[in-house]
Amino acid sequence: MLISVYFLRRNLRLPSYQPLRQHFAQRTEELIALVSGVSVRTKILGMVLALTVSLGLGVTLQVRSVMAETLLAELDNRGHSVVRDLALRSPAIITIGDQAALLALLTETVANHPDARYAFILNAQGRVLAHTFPGAVPPALLALQPPSLDQAAHIHYENYEGEIHDFSIPIQAGNLGAVRLGLAESRLWGQIDAVTRRMLLTTLIVALVGILAAILLTWLLTRPIWDLVVTTKRVSRGDLSARAPHWTDDEIGELADAFNQMIIALQVSQQAIAEKEIARTRLLAQLIEVQEDERKRIARELHDDVGQTLTSMLVQLKLLGQNDDQAARPAKITALRQLVDETLTNVRLLSRQLRPSALDDLGLAAALDRYTIELTSRYPTLTVDLHTKLPVRLPPAIETTLYRILQEAMTNAARHSNANQLSVVTTVRDGRVQAIIEDNGAGFDVAATQRAGSSVGLHSMIERAELAEGKLDIESSPEGTTIYVEIPVRGRDS
Repeated sequence: MLISVYFLRRNLRLPSYQPLRQHFAQRTEELIALVSGVSVRTKILGMVLALTVSLGLGVTLQVRSVMAETLLAELDNRGHSVVRDLALRSPAIITIGDQAALLALLTETVANHPDARYAFILNAQGRVLAHTFPGAVPPALLALQPPSLDQAAHIHYENYEGEIHDFSIPIQAGNLGAVRLGLAESRLWGQIDAVTRRMLLTTLIVALVGILAAILLTWLLTRPIWDLVVTTKRVSRGDLSARAPHWTDDEIGELADAFNQMIIALQVSQQAIAEKEIARTRLLAQLIEVQEDERKRIARELHDDVGQTLTSMLVQLKLLGQNDDQAARPAKITALRQLVDETLTNVRLLSRQLRPSALDDLGLAAALDRYTIELTSRYPTLTVDLHTKLPVRLPPAIETTLYRILQEAMTNAARHSNANQLSVVTTVRDGRVQAIIEDNGAGFDVAATQRAGSSVGLHSMIERAELAEGKLDIESSPEGTTIYVEIPVRGRDS
């Protein structure tokens, strides 16, 4: 069976519908692209015009169809009624043979009905007894008579005037003949055409009014959108002072307000970025300056302290080698040992100032304990309450960042706040290391200090926290200053 179908399709070469589908899909895409490419104003005008014209033409055609059906049915009813009336009134006149009265009856009937075109009476033998034609009854019309005069008939035919309805009814069952009446449709179609023209004119007027309304509507709709486009282009060129006008209080007005709010937020953000970039540039310059100062200080200490001590040791060693006094040698060796101890102490102090070894070897808690001891030794009037609750070692980068932040905060409190109480708490909670540094000093204006960019340490603390994807908040008042630090902990090897 399958083989037969295969050979049948192969021999008949049945057409494939795939190219037709592809052609239809291609044309559909082209139509969608064409419609999408026109402006919103054109789309609205097109929809309003198409809807108005379609509705007007549909209503006009429907009314025309109903009117034609109703009027033609009324014409048929009127024809049957008139020809029946003639059949009832004509027997007495036919019986007495009064041709003048019979002609008057037909003439009056045609005159009283505007659609009537003719009327005539036939006797039982089919001969015309009376008619309303100017001359004789047209033979072609007589040929259209029904097959039997004793039967009612209704036939249609066309002449120069249009469709004619011919009604025929027997007089006294055909014993006295029959009456025939012709009614034309021309007047009715004239009325139908007149109504159709008025409705088309009304449709045209409604379409024009609709177009004007659509133009006003599209202006109301597209003008704010166009203003938004113009504002967007100005913003894209960097003009953040541009604002979209608020035309209406509808959704488009809300869109304009939201767009303006976005521009304001963008302007504030850009201003903040600019200020932050200025502060960062200033901080970088100050850091470089501080770095150079620190290098100068270390170089001076190495030269003045360590260098001079080593030079003194070299001189004493030379004198010791040249001196043959064995009794004085132990005292000189003791003095040399004391110089070596002092030099080693100074070198260790410089090393801790550069990078505390306890931070790498023992962790953040031990490094903070040692720095607290050094800080209180330099500032005896300051009492430091240190609480470090770190169950495990933090990642090295986080330990270094947090140590430098706490070191800077504690040093600033000791140097500038005139505080005598300093509290430092460091904990780990919910995957984030948190630190609070609080003193009872005089406080300072945080916002003004940040705007001025005068505090290198303050900016360095903020920068370090942000680089570690954390945050640093500062609250200060005449009763003291509190610094909150929070840094996420990602892992030991981060």
